[in-house]
Amino acid sequence: MYRTIGYSDSIIYQFGSKCQNRDQSDNFALRKTAWPYSVTMKDDNNAAEVSSLDYIILDIEFNGRKFASDLPMEVIEIGAVRLDAALQPISEFSALVKPVYFAKLNEFIKKKTGIPQEGIDAAEGFPAVVGDFMNWLGANENFLFVTWGGEDMKRIVFDTRMHNLDDAYWLAVNYFDLLKGYIRYKDVTNDVSVETALNELGLGGEENNAHRALEDARMTADIFRAVFEHMDFERIQQFKDVYSNAKERKIVKNAIRIIASQKVTPTWAMIVEHVLSGKVTLEDPRKVAELEAYFDAEMAKGPRKIRSSSTKPEVSESGESGSNSSSETTTEV
Repeated sequence: MYRTIGYSDSIIYQFGSKCQNRDQSDNFALRKTAWPYSVTMKDDNNAAEVSSLDYIILDIEFNGRKFASDLPMEVIEIGAVRLDAALQPISEFSALVKPVYFAKLNEFIKKKTGIPQEGIDAAEGFPAVVGDFMNWLGANENFLFVTWGGEDMKRIVFDTRMHNLDDAYWLAVNYFDLLKGYIRYKDVTNDVSVETALNELGLGGEENNAHRALEDARMTADIFRAVFEHMDFERIQQFKDVYSNAKERKIVKNAIRIIASQKVTPTWAMIVEHVLSGKVTLEDPRKVAELEAYFDAEMAKGPRKIRSSSTKPEVSESGESGSNSSSETTTEV
């Protein structure tokens, strides 16, 4: 029996198990076959055509924990709902995944998801399950992933890499972040949960607190149908690795505000020398380029309100000023 595992240059790599009961010790024979389906890729030069697509509403559960560990968090359940172009459900996918690490679920995850330990014990590993999932996806050549936030695609990519599988397929597929779309539609700044969005839309979210992947995907599909006509599908994207973290980007943002409050135009060289040096590791050139691009994007936003002080503020490690002044001026940045 063969299961689809990875994608590269119109070729699908498939692994045939030599064992009847697959686990992490299985021996796999490498084979490859022509991929009979295509995936609609992002075209940066044209508006995304979504009227004839199927929509794959995807939700991932993973074995997070409240305690510190250097071991990776892993996918433990994949759930998805396929909607046709008329936004009607036509099929579903649901499968538990047995992780390599922390296969015994902690109480936090068992309570949060309701996933039973016996289900995880009987589940197959990620390579087999993601292969089944990709076979299910291949039933239609035109589809767009829809997720609530960016974590779902990230988890699939990270687990694909952890198992030394080809990640090219997952880096190439398009997805639409419905959470960001919903936030823009509601004109709010803070993230909201699926349950909160359902409640705000009058879809009964207050009694929906399940966190099984398929149930969450169904609820996300309800939201997608309700707000579909308000979504900006120009914002379709693909997974992109991020090399800086939110704290580091906040340091850059705060430093721009503080330097501008001193009637000085911030420059990237100034930020690196006086703010980031000694506080943020800059050995990885990809991280430096990403932070510089973030700096450029913040500077391009134009005039903003900033707090100023009669005394020169010190920029702390977090990029915050030591001044307690509450006066505001508008400085063009």
